[in-house]
Amino acid sequence: MSAVPTGVAPLAPLAALRLLVLRNYIVYRQAWKLFLTGFLEPVFYLLSIGIGVGQLIDTFEVNGQAIPYAEFVAPGMLAASAFNGALLDSTYNVFFKLKYDKLYDQMLATPLTSADIARGEIAWGQLRGGSYSAGFLVVMAALGLVQSWWVLLALPAALLIGFAFSAVFMALTTYMTSWQDFEKVTLVQMPLFLFSATFFPITALDTWVRWVVEVTPLYRGVVLCRELTTGALSWASAVSVVYLVVMGLLGLLVVRRRLDRLLLT
Repeated sequence: MSAVPTGVAPLAPLAALRLLVLRNYIVYRQAWKLFLTGFLEPVFYLLSIGIGVGQLIDTFEVNGQAIPYAEFVAPGMLAASAFNGALLDSTYNVFFKLKYDKLYDQMLATPLTSADIARGEIAWGQLRGGSYSAGFLVVMAALGLVQSWWVLLALPAALLIGFAFSAVFMALTTYMTSWQDFEKVTLVQMPLFLFSATFFPITALDTWVRWVVEVTPLYRGVVLCRELTTGALSWASAVSVVYLVVMGLLGLLVVRRRLDRLLLT
């Protein structure tokens, strides 16, 4: 089913994507301080825990390579910054647009389709998370926490993390009915942030807990960023890439179907 007005040709997917991203950019251009706060949070964690606590810890081992604690924590915060940026934009903002502002209903009265809206909003959430990560990478480099040229792939990795989480969180948001549902978002966000090997190696956990953590999405993002920034690559990075791509595509599919059901029926 399509909401495109009769006799009006729908936009090409790339043109629609560009239009929606541009629309979000114009709206947020006046709210740049929101991006600043999202960037500073992981930086403060890095300075307080990675460097502060790092003075009390010698080194950690990553795939047989000993690295300082700050270099261990930094890529975990890099993944977490992409995660948090995507979460914020794809939950609170999407919920307001969908339930209160009725923005998507207005969009469907134009040549845009529900698939266009899904791709555009997910892309914007991905870019928001990626912008946090880009700034954080600059801080890492300035502090001397980058030791490998593989770090050049860390930003694309952060964008992949942003895509996967933006798609899934937007899909989950379409099922929310009130602001109280956001308490469930926090219940998901905090355990992922704290127990995805962000601050300590996964080997510190019991075996059964380790198995659970290893199949969580933020852990896959942390593994990918940590191996790229340290240069200690393994097959775990390839597993993480496939995992995050599949996660994002499934989320995109669910978002499109949910928008069809909510807005076109």
